[in-house]
Amino acid sequence: MKLAQALAERAAVQTRLGELSGRLASSALVQEGESPVEDPAGLLAEAEHCFERLTWLVSAINATNAATQFEPGVTVTDAIARRDTLARRRTFLADAASAATPGNRMGRSEIKFVPTLDVAALRKQADDAAQAYRQLDDRLQGLNWSVDLQEP
Repeated sequence: MKLAQALAERAAVQTRLGELSGRLASSALVQEGESPVEDPAGLLAEAEHCFERLTWLVSAINATNAATQFEPGVTVTDAIARRDTLARRRTFLADAASAATPGNRMGRSEIKFVPTLDVAALRKQADDAAQAYRQLDDRLQGLNWSVDLQEP
């Protein structure tokens, strides 16, 4: 199995667990004398199977990411950390730029607010972080299809 396949399966299992949770909640309580729409014990058993599979997938994905070189001296785990940091950096900078952007609410009686930050520079830095994120993510996605999943 390729790493990308394991990542897709992990997402599917997580989605399935969310669905099972909702279905179990609908069947957990019924009016006295009524029967649940679905068997709660069966839903719990299926969820347990999903949790076991999820544990195996996460362990295998983590082992593969830690052992796979993304570039010389950098593992996939390191590249993922860099990508996640770029995403947070972009959001942080964009939020700062938005906070420093004065609104168009000035009337004669309104107090004038002026930015204390260079909004254009912040937006440029946010755009640069977003571009770096996309480039790094594209490289990671490509690598995921060429790497075999390792046993945990």
